[in-house]
Amino acid sequence: MAIKSFKPYTPSRRNMTVSAFDGVDKKAKPVRSLLETVKKNSGRNSYGRITVRHRGGGNKRKYRIIDFKRDKMEMPATVQRLEYDPNRSAYIALVKYEDGELRYILAPVGLKAGDVVLSSAAADIKPGNCLPIANIPVGTVIHNIELHPGRGAQLVRAAGAAAQLMAKEGDLAQIRMPSGEVRIIRVACMAVIGQVGNIDHENVHLGKAGRKRHMGIRPTVRGSVMNPNDHPHGGGEGKSPVGRPGPVTPWGKPAMGLKTRKKKNPTNKFIVKRRNAK
Repeated sequence: MAIKSFKPYTPSRRNMTVSAFDGVDKKAKPVRSLLETVKKNSGRNSYGRITVRHRGGGNKRKYRIIDFKRDKMEMPATVQRLEYDPNRSAYIALVKYEDGELRYILAPVGLKAGDVVLSSAAADIKPGNCLPIANIPVGTVIHNIELHPGRGAQLVRAAGAAAQLMAKEGDLAQIRMPSGEVRIIRVACMAVIGQVGNIDHENVHLGKAGRKRHMGIRPTVRGSVMNPNDHPHGGGEGKSPVGRPGPVTPWGKPAMGLKTRKKKNPTNKFIVKRRNAK
């Protein structure tokens, strides 16, 4: 995937880049039967109180129903086109099964219109095919991984993300996640071959504040420029340090670097190696 830059005919254009959308059908309208409405809550809970700050505005979106289960087994599907999805960083592919059913799947690197994908234990090891982990060779790069058989993929779904199957023993497999964590997952879980597409997503430079507003993200004001009655970091002459052992939230709770995972989390037994292990 390529990155497109612009001639600097405005100050913001000088620093702005966008994806070139290689292989993506820019004029295609999404399939109406695979759309759902999305209600905005602007970071508010059921009582109308803001629980997530800096949310609001943004363009309207329709949710594309993605087939994360890939449960239409032993039936080939032909890729009709690749599309942009405003709800995720990855591109999506519209596939048509032999019985005429249309579904959206995440588009891996190398998938293009006209390719055939298959969900089967006997499927070839090629991008877009979905297999049980038991049938995937050790060392294969995978994505869209289930945590529980039949529940649908929950892991490795962002643009450019990829995991690697490290080992298999009995009913369990070890998978190295994009973070570097090595995790145990049951071999009955399904996974898709390949790396998630739109690799250059992380290299896109927004260039101006307005693009952040289009995404529904409102401005964030630093606590250090506030007054003492507004934030614990506020006050002081000139550019003062925060005056605390570490940065805190407006309500005095530790803000950065605090470990929030429970010490006795029941899923600890599935983690072979932590991502930050020395």
